[in-house]
Amino acid sequence: MNADRDRAPDGRAQNQRPRDRYGRPMPHGSVGEVERVPDDAEFSSEEGLETAQRLLDGGYAFTAHEVLEAVWKSSPEPERELWRGLAQVAVGVTHAQRGNLTGAPRLLRRGADRVEAYGPDAPHGVDTSGVAAFARSLADGLDAGRDAVDPSRLRLR
Repeated sequence: MNADRDRAPDGRAQNQRPRDRYGRPMPHGSVGEVERVPDDAEFSSEEGLETAQRLLDGGYAFTAHEVLEAVWKSSPEPERELWRGLAQVAVGVTHAQRGNLTGAPRLLRRGADRVEAYGPDAPHGVDTSGVAAFARSLADGLDAGRDAVDPSRLRLR
């Protein structure tokens, strides 16, 4: 076991280092650019959508992904794939922001497929067709060599 790694009380590896706006770890002792979402954070669906949208509007797709992932982990089974898809779209945007032009389109399309499967009557007013269209458009643009990424264009509702 690496003694230099941050560990949870149960021994699971954690990365407690501060993060930059794109979610990349910074050196210990640095001042992070984003507030971390705790591993045990819980959000209601409403709180999760509002918080994630605010973060996306500010360009913080990685942190929005963490919020959506927290909702995914606690959501009831019929909604889990919706939240998983939303989290995948947000992390796909994060990969695009980081310049990962291979992984980003894959994640964006995978998330789009999951979200779109819920159709126009998706829970909590999620705009499944809008989220899927945004994700696919960004993926297509990345594949075509366009790398302009504006997370605020992603509208969850």
